[in-house]
Amino acid sequence: MISAEPAILASAMLLDLALGDPRWLPHPVVLIGRLITTLDTTFDRIGAHQRAAGVALLVLTAGSAGAAAWLIIRGSLHLHPLAGFLASVIISYTCLATRSLHRESALVADALAAGNLVEARRCLAHIVGRDTAELDEGGIWRALVETVAENTTDGIVAPLFWLTATGPVGGMVYKAVSTLDSMVGYKSERYLRFGWASARMDDLLNFIPSRLTALLMILAAPLAGLSPTGALSIVLRDRLKHPSPNSGHPEAAAAGALGVRLGGPSTYKGIPSWKEYIGLPLEPLNEQAYRGMLKLMYLTTLLMAGACIAGAYALGGTLVPHL
Repeated sequence: MISAEPAILASAMLLDLALGDPRWLPHPVVLIGRLITTLDTTFDRIGAHQRAAGVALLVLTAGSAGAAAWLIIRGSLHLHPLAGFLASVIISYTCLATRSLHRESALVADALAAGNLVEARRCLAHIVGRDTAELDEGGIWRALVETVAENTTDGIVAPLFWLTATGPVGGMVYKAVSTLDSMVGYKSERYLRFGWASARMDDLLNFIPSRLTALLMILAAPLAGLSPTGALSIVLRDRLKHPSPNSGHPEAAAAGALGVRLGGPSTYKGIPSWKEYIGLPLEPLNEQAYRGMLKLMYLTTLLMAGACIAGAYALGGTLVPHL
């Protein structure tokens, strides 16, 4: 009946590290994505006011995800306390993406290591929003480091933060908002107004976690054999250079720790885009940089998990009901 249970957090984290997202297991994000697509088509067909429709989309999607999680846990608890515990663990586990981020990014790195640019571009297209068809090897390594850095917040630190603060139901609401942002949060003509509410809510929910990620990366850097002073200096200098109010923080920490420069030209759906440079080009963007980024991601994950489990234990699991 509580929001922060150390045993739930620890079990969910262990499942994520051990299993990732098994392809045979239906994932809540897939169901959330289908709901978003249906609502998007419906609102587009009825020609509703774009911003009002976008707010309705946010409320309906996040509310449905939270309500479904609540009903599953509530129903499981009626069967048996252990069933309720297991339901909470499984729901929490599906909010995390540590192993999956490693696995999906490794497909790109392995293709590059084998000299297969075509396959590397194809695999990269599954995990980034930018166009990948014309990227050279350096551009692919850059995109890979950037997406692992950014998704350390979106797929690991932020879900752990909200799971600790608000329980599995709140964690699933966060996941719904994150999925909304990835699907309708673009500043394109189609979604500029319709996706505004989802994008702003995602910014709000990631405000603290993104800055926490940067801090944890600085602390994790020496454990990974990287530069904590470089991470700190680049965070202080470049964290606000990213178009996103949040993504620049983990990218700056990663760039400084690795001694690489991120940002520069990209293309999104055929439209050229320029992002200010983050970091200094002291080291090349290559497989070694990617491997260093993975070490930084895992150590940041362990630090965050430890802090959340300790925090949940200190709270005693008595502050915020999640049922």
